[in-house]
Amino acid sequence: MARSKLHDLIEMAQEPSSERRRELLRGVTDLFFSNEGVRGPEEMGLFDDVMSQLAGEMEEAVRAELAIRMAGAETPPSGLLRDLARDVSIEVARPVLANSKALTEDDLLSVVRTRGQDHLRAISQRPLVPEAVSEAIVERGDDATLGVLLANEGARLSRETQELVVDRASDNPALHAAVVARKSLPIDLLNEMYFVVEARLRGEILARNETVDPAELDAALAAGRKQLAARDGSLPADYAEAETQVRLLRQRDAITPQVLAGFLRARETTKFLVALSEMADIDFHTARRILERRELDALSIVCKAAGFDRSLYLTFTVLILDRDANAMGRAREYGELYEALPREAAQRTIRFWRVRRRSGDMAAA
Repeated sequence: MARSKLHDLIEMAQEPSSERRRELLRGVTDLFFSNEGVRGPEEMGLFDDVMSQLAGEMEEAVRAELAIRMAGAETPPSGLLRDLARDVSIEVARPVLANSKALTEDDLLSVVRTRGQDHLRAISQRPLVPEAVSEAIVERGDDATLGVLLANEGARLSRETQELVVDRASDNPALHAAVVARKSLPIDLLNEMYFVVEARLRGEILARNETVDPAELDAALAAGRKQLAARDGSLPADYAEAETQVRLLRQRDAITPQVLAGFLRARETTKFLVALSEMADIDFHTARRILERRELDALSIVCKAAGFDRSLYLTFTVLILDRDANAMGRAREYGELYEALPREAAQRTIRFWRVRRRSGDMAAA
């Protein structure tokens, strides 16, 4: 019976009146939903052809109404659904892109590769975004789109794609909060963000480090990225000489916290960095970044994890801030923060920075 009525509606499609054709489209749509049981290929093909033809001739508001209805259908006409998903109007495409379970991965990839950011954001909000689709969105999406994708824990991202996200976010403050807030971001990649984000987000990273269980921590360290030392930059010209001298001092068991302070006071920067990296077991480039950027909160983590006392940390702080008019005041402030920092939290965090050291050694081997 439904098939007979469908044929009657098809004959009415010759009606030239646009108002009549709108009524016809609604009639076919109602008929489709009134009998959503099993349909043969021929009947489904008829629905697809008629509805696709009529929808293509309708104004945006009518297509948007149709898209909302089709977004919830279990087995909608496939051609019509793809047309709605690719519609140039985001008001038409959004309901289908964000909600339809009938779109295939290939359908989604086609839209990602051919449509604009509004369409990509709609896909990024789906309850489940496949890895391949997420990767394509990361490649083509702007910052706003990437922020929407990262906020969706249902968006699956491969390890490689998450590394690309962190690389991109490292140079882009607009993405910092979204990356740090992503619960499923591997803990080692989260810690790579420590050196580039603001103080509030650094606190969030440290807080998450405190909750990591040993098994997850070991797995994260095992997944540490390779060749980070090479990426971070070349070594200074006096590195080899400084390393030799520090090695000789270490052989005599003469590397002490006071010796480190002496290097810094004498402006023997490379020696200080080589010795600090040895004592704290972090890589040279991480130590240099802390010093060059005067990352005193990061330095507090290094010193606390290495077991340095507060007075030595304050000595480092004053020497690093020697050109600062308020060096003593700032050092006192950081000293209070140093006291409040749990050593266990510092040691957990420093383990991620040690991944950089081991990766660099592997790359140099």
